[in-house]
Amino acid sequence: MNRWMKGIILFYLSLLFFGSFIAVGMLWTGYLERILPFISQIEIFLYFFFAGAIGGSLRHLYMFCSHYMRGELTNYKEWVMYIFYPIFATGTAVISVTLIESGILFIEFTQHQDAPYAQICLAFFVGFGFNRFVDKLNRVSKQMFSDDKNSRSVQQD
Repeated sequence: MNRWMKGIILFYLSLLFFGSFIAVGMLWTGYLERILPFISQIEIFLYFFFAGAIGGSLRHLYMFCSHYMRGELTNYKEWVMYIFYPIFATGTAVISVTLIESGILFIEFTQHQDAPYAQICLAFFVGFGFNRFVDKLNRVSKQMFSDDKNSRSVQQD
């Protein structure tokens, strides 16, 4: 991987990480809502989105720096992972909370008056462990939609 590509990836991941914190702060203070009034309708999803972005970019910053320090950034195909995985993590974080809130996946959250802290924390963890969450989701999906007779007998019980 060229030096300039390493620099761009490091800048991108840092911008995504710190920019997401700034965006959460702008949401929290109501600044974004004053500028864009429709934000109040999607505000909760934006918290989940940015929490996923923080988790995904943190993990990939850590991975990038670890691989850089060990001199393991030699594969040019790896840039795709550092660019796109944090983006995938943001959407997956929103969907994970939606799946749980809908009751399809069961995790019980404690309700707080100020904000949905547990849901935001879950979105961060899903962003951080994006690939592991998608693996679990894939297994659940296979069980739910499998056509073989063994899975049908388990579902009917």
